[in-house]
Amino acid sequence: MRSIGEMGRDSGLGVSALRFYDRAGVLVPAWVDPVTGYRWYAPEQLGEARLLARLRRSGMPLADIRLVLAGWAGGDTGLVPRLLDGHLRRLERGLAEAREELSTVRALLGHKETSMTTATAPARLTVPGDGLAAALDAVRYAAGGDPELPVLCGIHFDIEGDALHLVATDRYRMAVARTSATGTGGGRVQVTVPVPLADAMRALLSDDAPAVLTVDGDGVELETRGGRVAGQSLGEDFPDYRRLTRLPEGRRLALDVPALRRALGAQETEVCVLVLADEVTVGDEDGAGGRLGDRVGDRVGVNPAFLLDALAAGEELLLEYIGPKAPLVLLRPDVEDVFSLLMPVSLEP
Repeated sequence: MRSIGEMGRDSGLGVSALRFYDRAGVLVPAWVDPVTGYRWYAPEQLGEARLLARLRRSGMPLADIRLVLAGWAGGDTGLVPRLLDGHLRRLERGLAEAREELSTVRALLGHKETSMTTATAPARLTVPGDGLAAALDAVRYAAGGDPELPVLCGIHFDIEGDALHLVATDRYRMAVARTSATGTGGGRVQVTVPVPLADAMRALLSDDAPAVLTVDGDGVELETRGGRVAGQSLGEDFPDYRRLTRLPEGRRLALDVPALRRALGAQETEVCVLVLADEVTVGDEDGAGGRLGDRVGDRVGVNPAFLLDALAAGEELLLEYIGPKAPLVLLRPDVEDVFSLLMPVSLEP
């Protein structure tokens, strides 16, 4: 007999997926300990679990997976091939439709690019060194590293009026911070600074002395009394972060940051469960650990490493919960324009 952990390791399904498929009646363990509730699987169920893992990776609907497994177990030589062929045809139709839609989107983007001006007015502004350092520290962790999306491998500087907003995102999380600025001339200038150049800028900011930031076309320069760094910006348009952060109001909960750090540091999985009730706690994969009195809070999956990065923003943080599919928002109650977004992770297999 295999334990659920051994079955997950050997089949490639994972413990949470095995629990889900047990509850769905798709792959029921051969025996469940009546005292502990622990699941045990017979040796012959390994082949079935491996087949289930492959069907799952192919994107087959659960109803069809159930029939395939039933046909497989019963030795049906006619039903299973028909189900596989039908699923493949659906995938091919979906791919053809996706290609057609994406071709239309590319054409629309090309039309938009030709109708927009790319000229950027030069800007020279003064920012407090400690303010810029804090803003860089607040967003640096969220910068992307995917070479196929080079525009996300940098920190976006958005200069407008008396404010400088810094933004970074890797698609799964986003961080936004603000510092004051003078000398902008009232216009709006945007530039995306590559991570190595942003890191070099941060190294110059050792005190609260003013720093001068100059943006001239694709050129970016930061000068302090301790030195000067300059380089080229990323030559692509950064996503409209203001649109991405335009979210409905949610329920705000105070975070016990030290307790969450300890709990997250003990996590060894890529996904952990936050239970949101009167307080925010870390539960197990079934949500245990979040019961307060007779109330069970909302459950949301997160990447524990990503959440730990976001918790570095301060010892006093709020979490704003909008819904199970919406980004989680982490805010500092003392600073309005410093916050981060964290995409939830699905708890379904």
